[in-house]
This record gives sequence, C-alpha cells and structure tokens, in this order.
Amino acid sequence: MLTELCIQDFAIIDRLQLTFEPGLSVLTGETGAGKSIIVDAVEVVLGGRADSGVIRAGAGRAIVEATFYLNPAQQRELAPLLAQEGLEGEAPEFLCLGREVRSGGRTICRINGRVVTLTLLREVAAKLVDIHGQSEHLSLLRVREHINLLDRYAELLPLRAQVAQLAERVRAVRRELQNLLRSEQELTHRADLLNFQIGEIAAAALRPGEEEELLEERLRLANVEQLAGLSGEALHLLEGDERGGAAALDLLGVAIQAIEGLVRIDPALRPQLQLAESAGYQLEELARTLRDYREQLEYNPRRLQEVEDRLAVIRRLERKYGPTITDVLEYARKAALELETITHSEERIAVLREEEERLVTELGRLAVTLSLKRREAARRLASELERELRDLRMEGARFSVDFQWREDPDGVPLDEAQLRDCMLQSAASALQSLRVAFDSTGIDQVEFLISPNPGEPLKPLAKIASGGETSRLMLALKTVLSRADETPTLIFDEIDQGIGGRVGATVGEKLWRLAVGMGEEGFAHQVLCITHLPQLAGFGDVHYHVEKHIEQTPSGERTVARVRRLEGRDRVAELAAMLGASGEAAYRSAEEILEYVARCKRGSAAQTAPDKT
Repeated sequence: MLTELCIQDFAIIDRLQLTFEPGLSVLTGETGAGKSIIVDAVEVVLGGRADSGVIRAGAGRAIVEATFYLNPAQQRELAPLLAQEGLEGEAPEFLCLGREVRSGGRTICRINGRVVTLTLLREVAAKLVDIHGQSEHLSLLRVREHINLLDRYAELLPLRAQVAQLAERVRAVRRELQNLLRSEQELTHRADLLNFQIGEIAAAALRPGEEEELLEERLRLANVEQLAGLSGEALHLLEGDERGGAAALDLLGVAIQAIEGLVRIDPALRPQLQLAESAGYQLEELARTLRDYREQLEYNPRRLQEVEDRLAVIRRLERKYGPTITDVLEYARKAALELETITHSEERIAVLREEEERLVTELGRLAVTLSLKRREAARRLASELERELRDLRMEGARFSVDFQWREDPDGVPLDEAQLRDCMLQSAASALQSLRVAFDSTGIDQVEFLISPNPGEPLKPLAKIASGGETSRLMLALKTVLSRADETPTLIFDEIDQGIGGRVGATVGEKLWRLAVGMGEEGFAHQVLCITHLPQLAGFGDVHYHVEKHIEQTPSGERTVARVRRLEGRDRVAELAAMLGASGEAAYRSAEEILEYVARCKRGSAAQTAPDKT
C-alpha cells in the first residue's frame, strides 16, 4: 500500500507531501490543476519514462519519493530479491522508492536509499502499483498477461507449475539429444581430438605438486657452487678447520664446563646448564645435517637439463589445457567422460529418444487437462464480467477468452481421448496434425476478446477504441479479477472519461468495493482515483482537492499546485461545484450524494456481517 508520496520541483509542483490511507481515495479539481501530474510523478518513481522536461522551471532537478507498507505476503515475496541486492530497509514492512531526474537528462534510482539500476527499480515497482491512465499501456491490455490473470482467477498456478517442470525436463532431454545428434564426421573428428588430448596428457604422467618440486630442484642445481660455499662457511664457523680460529661448538663446550662449575656451587642454575647442553646437541645436529647436505651437492648439468625439459612439457600442457597441473588433469578427466559419451552415443540416443517420447506424452496429457480447466474458467469469467458490464450500462457487451493452439512437429502430442470433450473438439479440428507447440505455460495462447455493442463481432481487448467503454471494461475486469490481481495499489486516472453521472455512481460503488474487498473471496486493494464526477467522488473514503495558485516570488509570479484533504462542509462544497451548480440546491444535491453513498456502504456492511442468530 502506498502510504506517502513526496514530490519536489516536478512540473508545476514545487514541494508536495501526501499521506494516503487504505480504501478508496479520490482526487478532484479543475482541469489543469495538477491531478494527472501527481499520477505522472508516481509513474516516474515506479520506473516510467522520465526526461528533463518534468523538472520545474528554474530548478536543477526533480525528486519523487514513494513509501509503501508491505503486508506479510508482500514482504515474503520481495525479501529474497531485496536481500540478494543488499537493499533491506530498517523496517521490513516499509519500502521506499526514489527517483531523481537531473537537468542533463540523467536519472538516479533508489530503493531504501541505495542507488539501483532502472531495471531493478521497475522489477520491484511492478509488484506494488498498477496505473490505469487515459493513454497508458494498461497491464490488462498486455496480451501476455492474459494467461497469467486467467490462471490466477481459476487457481490453476499449481497445475501450471507441474506443466512448467515437465516442459523444462523435455527441453533438457532435447538439448542433450541435439548435442549427440551432430554429424557423424564431426563426432569422429571430436573423438580423434579427445583421444589425442587424453593420450598427450596421460603420456606426460603429471603429478599434482610436481611443478613446484621441479622449480625448487632447478634452483638448487643452478646455484650448486654458491650453496656449497655457504654450507662450508657455516660448518667452518660451527666446527672449525685447518685454518684455525674459534669454533662455535668448542666455545659452547667451554661455556658448558663453566656453567657446570656454577651448578656445583649453586644448584639453582641447573636449568641453565640443561639449556646450554640442549643448545650443544642442537648445534651438533645442525653441523651433521649441513655436512650431509654439502656432501650431496653435485654439479650435474645433465640433471639440470632434464628438469628444464620436464618443466617445458608441463608448461606446454598448461598453455593448452589449464593454468595448473590440477587443471590439466581435470581437463583430461572431462575429456574422457565426453569421449565415453561419444563412444556410447548410439545407446544414449536410444535411451534419450525413449525418455523424450515418454515426457512429451505425459506433458501433452497434462497440458490438455490444464487447457480444459482454463476453458471452463473462461466461461465463468465471461459470465461474471458481462454481469459487471450490465451494471455499468453496457447491457449488450459480450466478453470471451480466445484460445489458440499452434501446430509444431516438435510439439507435444494430443491425447485423442481427451479431445472428445466438446470444448476441445473444435480446437483440434483446426489442426492438420495432433502435435502442438508448448512452453512453460502449456499449449494455450490466450487473449481476451470484447464486443462492446450488440451486433459487433468480438475483437481483441487492445483494439477497443472508445474511451468510455475502455474505462468501464477496465473497471469490470478489475472487479472480477480482483482475486487474481495481486497488485496492492491501483490508480485510475479519470476512469470516468465518457461516463455520465448515473453510471458514475455505479462506477464509484465498484471502485469502493474493489478497495474494501467485499465478500469472502474479495481481494482488498488500495484504490486511488482521479475523477470529475461528483457521484463517483462521493464514494471516496478520503477526498483530496487539487488546485493551482499563483504565488509571488522574487523572480515574479509562479504557478504552483496545492493539495488539501476535504472533510465536512468543504467536501460538500467541492461536490456541489463538481455538479456545476450553485446555491442551496447544489449543496443539497451534494449532501444527497453523500447520503446515498452512506446508505450503500451501510447496506454492503450489513450484507457481509456474520449471522449471529
């Protein structure tokens, strides 16, 4: 639910902060007062098209921020996406969207105060608000959405999920088959290449860690003279030699004798004697290991060349198959698996063909079952929608859901026993074969059709031209599909276009019912509506009045938009003005509208109240 909207330097709005409530909110005012500008601002913050033209004259940027309250279900739906992008807010029940449009045309998008891409902003916003503007490309006019609305209306999403899972399994089997069914020559060449690569790596007999060992050995072999000299110098200092001089071991022995004398006098120094003796043992061990090391040192140019040659082999294989010996060995393992697959491809192809046929047969049966349930739901939907349209003075309107199947030799087979159903016989009769295309939604291509007037043929919903008919149709669809429509906030920009006052009251009541979710199966929405009809405005739970003012500024006169909430006598005065009359009679007519609305709401509440008898 949209709880707060803040607009700054947008068109004629300098600064505006609106707080919204649940239920039906109406915005009224003179033409050009700025009502639709508020809707435009909402569209911008939801990720709609924006350019520097929306910036208020004299300002450097326009800013729109919208705060939404998320119910537990919406929190669960959005939480994974927000967590994945690191966009969690301080309170999980609130979400803040922001959009800044700068004079250079650049826009900055924010979610919970953090900068995001426009694509991500749109993805999140699409779950929050649906705007029905006068010329907006309505969500109900997007043909690809029709099948989703129908499935949610008919509660078929679990069955459709099974179809989607089967469809993905079919695609996976076909991808593997496609890889195996490449030309025989290509497979032969690939097998030859894999054999060569596997043999080349096997012949090298690589061992993990071998390269590091060889590098260390090469370093020793290349520096054998220096190593011999340094080890000899260390031994000379430890043991002494014919050159004479004090040796470390001799000096340490003298020190030990002195400490022994100390211990005989003062036994408390025995730990120090033990340390000295331990140091002597360690120096003797060090000298022994250095002698062994020096004796093993040998200038061996042949071994050095062998090491260089081995390193060259390793590096050549690493250039071809991977940056390390481990990567080269892993490449050989995968190559062996691929070679085995190619070698046994005929057996695998036979298994996959059998699996494909089994899966597409199962998918075909399940998809036909789904199609049949959809067609049954489409009849109920048409009946409910035509009843709503009659309430809206479109008595002769007809609605239908068009189902199409597209032939595809690679599609799923249709079960002839299932096709004996009367609703599926006509669909199958139009096909030359019984294999139809499929996707994750099944085999149906769904589109809503409408005939607004008696005698007119059914046409695609997107081709309805009359503004009034479109508005009423949108409202009727929204009312019937309220369970299926999961968007919490609905905005109608002048839905009363082309509608008279008598129908306006019916439209107002339906919008109010859409907002409060009357009935056990109703889905409550927050509804915002811009209207010029007092009969519709009277049903608003909250009434806002939008007006323009001319204000004096240091740079001259400026036009600004202001919004105030109407209650009591002020609301009656606004409804009277909307009636186009003046005087006490106009006020009385406005009061009668509000009294009628109150009776309707009380009657609806009584109808839905639990029976206590």
